[in-house]
Amino acid sequence: MKRVLKLVLGLIGFVLLLGLGGAAFIHFRGIPSYDPPKVDLQVEVTPERVAQGVKISSMLCQSCHAGEDKRMTGKWIADLPAEFGKIYSMNITQDTFFGIGKWTDGEIYAFLRTGVRPNGKYAPVYMPKFPLMAEEDVYSIIAWLRSDEANVQAAQTEAPLSQPSFLVKFLCMVAFKPLPLPPAPILLPDTTDVLAHGKYLANGVYACFACHSSDFTKLDMLVPENSLGYYSGGNEMPDLEGNIRITANLTPDPETGIAAYTEEEFVQAVKYGKRRNGKQVRYPMEPHTSLTDTEAKAIYAFLRTVPPVKNEKGKID
Repeated sequence: MKRVLKLVLGLIGFVLLLGLGGAAFIHFRGIPSYDPPKVDLQVEVTPERVAQGVKISSMLCQSCHAGEDKRMTGKWIADLPAEFGKIYSMNITQDTFFGIGKWTDGEIYAFLRTGVRPNGKYAPVYMPKFPLMAEEDVYSIIAWLRSDEANVQAAQTEAPLSQPSFLVKFLCMVAFKPLPLPPAPILLPDTTDVLAHGKYLANGVYACFACHSSDFTKLDMLVPENSLGYYSGGNEMPDLEGNIRITANLTPDPETGIAAYTEEEFVQAVKYGKRRNGKQVRYPMEPHTSLTDTEAKAIYAFLRTVPPVKNEKGKID
């Protein structure tokens, strides 16, 4: 009997030692690196592309990367869940040392698609990736980064190193991986096809489902419909004061979703932050004034086709 007990205790000790060793390996190894994708690309910087890049970046890039002087020098992302650690955004100005001035157009393209930097380092889930964005819109972001716009001019500001949590490091070992490059060029949708246009904007460009889902760790960026709680809301997101806000249910559920919202009420909420109950939307949701009415209406039309999900946690008002 004593021999069996010793054997069991020894086995338990071995498992614990193995677990501690694995945890130490993950902690000290950190986020894995990968061979960076090779993309041969040179984007023509045109006024039209810069204008579109400014528009897209105003809703995707600037809130995270803009420093106190509004230049894209990076900052502490105060509204990320504490479970992610202390995360700082990159300096993405044209500075060749502190920013991305030495990156080629192909390297920027590959990073935006896959999340892998030219040095092989991987940007985890808190850096959005754009696997479904049309080539032309990716080119527009690159054109903006290469443009004469004041906020991307070279700034010798060193962004502090992020301090990702053990959870992030672990998930990057087992779940969060670089996304593949598109197997074929992605074309812009026909804007006269309202549903296709709305789906592209909501899923391909602005990835609205990423916040308005049920679990950040169970997102499917390649097939958004496979994300847990697709558009049903319920994700917990801190605001800048540390208060927890719950993302809204954007499915057309009649009790907890947007079924009662008219097209105009939806446009007012998305573009100007005015909810149908008269209150303002609360951060981290911000008004998207750069959207045109046509774009906001297309998103509304698409959301009306999403399968309705009853979710009291994400109930919209």
